[in-house]
Amino acid sequence: MKKVQTKDVWLFVAQVLLLSMILLSPGLISYVTSHDTQLAWDSLLVSAYWLAPAVIVYLLNFYLCVPLLWFRHRYWLFGLSNAVLILACNFHLYFKNIGSLPDIYRAGYFSFLIIALLVNLMAIGIALGIRFMMRQSEKKQKEVEAELAWLKNQINPHFLFNTLNNISSLTQIDADEAQDAVMQLSDLLRYAMYETNKPKVPLDGEVEFLRNYVELMKLRCNEMTKVNAEIEVEDGNMEVAPLLFISLVENAFKHGMNSNAPATIDISLVQRDGSLVFTSDNTNNPKPTKDRSGSGIGLENTRRRLDLLYQGRYQWEQTITPENIYHVKITLQP
Repeated sequence: MKKVQTKDVWLFVAQVLLLSMILLSPGLISYVTSHDTQLAWDSLLVSAYWLAPAVIVYLLNFYLCVPLLWFRHRYWLFGLSNAVLILACNFHLYFKNIGSLPDIYRAGYFSFLIIALLVNLMAIGIALGIRFMMRQSEKKQKEVEAELAWLKNQINPHFLFNTLNNISSLTQIDADEAQDAVMQLSDLLRYAMYETNKPKVPLDGEVEFLRNYVELMKLRCNEMTKVNAEIEVEDGNMEVAPLLFISLVENAFKHGMNSNAPATIDISLVQRDGSLVFTSDNTNNPKPTKDRSGSGIGLENTRRRLDLLYQGRYQWEQTITPENIYHVKITLQP
């Protein structure tokens, strides 16, 4: 059985209030304009007489007929159900003893019957249209969530692969330091696997993850590469998407390290006044064409995640300066 969500309850309440206003408005308008209680009551009865069936038809279609019949492609049963529903709800109109009416009123009454039928059909159409828009919105939301999950899964294996390569290289240089690095990697993986399974996480966790990762990556750098990391956070409780900047840090080390010439890698994360600014600057050392590790997949994933999670609330800068510095800057308004 599908669990009733809070938003479904509020939707039902909002619809009932709106439909109640439609039914009550003729009586209220009559009372405000005439201050005649009897006239207002008569107006209310007339609106209920003609409009209440359409309200019932709308609600039954919105909550039963459309989701259970139309969306399950039982179109003939949907049509039959609505035909029975319209006749049942409008029984007092369509099965009235019209012969008792004066001849002068019969033509007008038949016109009202046609109008009542059109109003009921319009109620069905509105219920179907709203349900269709809601279904499309839910479908799009699920697609976005699935894509975000896929993008995040692309990050974690990529990160793990690069880090294991770093430690593998380190074991040939300093076994004790490599053991410490394994412990550090364990902490990073624990955070990546167990703390980031939510849409957003506190900034403090991301900051600690970023510091540890930079320190781990520095082990692979020789004296030719200088690494600087500046982190300044005012509110560590600010929530951000998890592992959002890791691909950019990976990219900086991947292209910034150079064992034959001086190189620099500058990572900056500054949060103040409600905004978050991440900056990555590294000496631009393009990879050989055959080296697919620099194909930019991580950057594309990061940009796509920003589009999905922070659309209209982020700025992206990506340039290569005349000094041959690869520069990426992201400004977020969480």
